[in-house]
Amino acid sequence: MKSLIKTLKKKRLKISFVESCTGGLLASTITSISGASKVFNLGLITYSNQAKIKILKVNKNIIKKYGAVSYECCLAMVKNLSRISKANINISITGIAGPKGGTKQKPVGLVYIGVKKGNKTQINKCLFKSKKRSSIQKATVRKALNLVLRATK
Repeated sequence: MKSLIKTLKKKRLKISFVESCTGGLLASTITSISGASKVFNLGLITYSNQAKIKILKVNKNIIKKYGAVSYECCLAMVKNLSRISKANINISITGIAGPKGGTKQKPVGLVYIGVKKGNKTQINKCLFKSKKRSSIQKATVRKALNLVLRATK
């Protein structure tokens, strides 16, 4: 984690996050490291669909058609965050942390992580096997931080 902040500092990169199922854990994780203020720009928690629509300007038809936990919603979240934050690297997270709320099509542990750096955007679909809420949230944060690290290379 310290090495990530060092790398971001060295490359003069700023990062921003928009989180749903992790509820701020990603932002909390990065800000727990000294020096984070040099690289961390903005963290939003758009937990409700209403917040995704009103604050992030995710088109309500995307949520209606595909659901908040979808490739399409994750993509809209990261693109719109990028416009708001003006950071070099933007991360969006949406998923089902459980233990309830899953379906056959969208099981507990399904998480989408969006990474936008410059004009390159990548949406990662993850299926974490744990059925424990905190384990899924922590695994999501670990994966997101690894994706940030990869984006800095």
